[in-house]
Amino acid sequence: MNQRSRYKKKTNVTVVAVRLNLDTEGFTYRKWGAMQTCKPGDWLVENRGDTYTVDDESFKQTYREVSPGVYLKHAEIWAEIADHDGVVRTKEGETHYKSGDYLVTNPNDPDDRYAVVKHVFEEHYEPM
Repeated sequence: MNQRSRYKKKTNVTVVAVRLNLDTEGFTYRKWGAMQTCKPGDWLVENRGDTYTVDDESFKQTYREVSPGVYLKHAEIWAEIADHDGVVRTKEGETHYKSGDYLVTNPNDPDDRYAVVKHVFEEHYEPM
């Protein structure tokens, strides 16, 4: 792996999100090469055409509302460029990644990991 560096979300990259605050057992769906699980209270996120869920605790610690239903990720992240293909375990399931993609960790929770495709990461994040 390459060296980890600190990044922040660009201020023009917001998401639309709704908390799954329903009497439900949650649901599963296929994304990032594996099955993902959404739990009651998690967030359904639409990020520039990409839809996925985010763990409730992680969302609350890393996003802030900028207008009704629109959120900006305010927390910094740590990221490194993967030097091989692989799989990272996430709070929702697991994500398959390719060499050159970014492996990300939220600093407030070292177990809150995920991978982001290279071109998407570079469009959405900037170095700190």
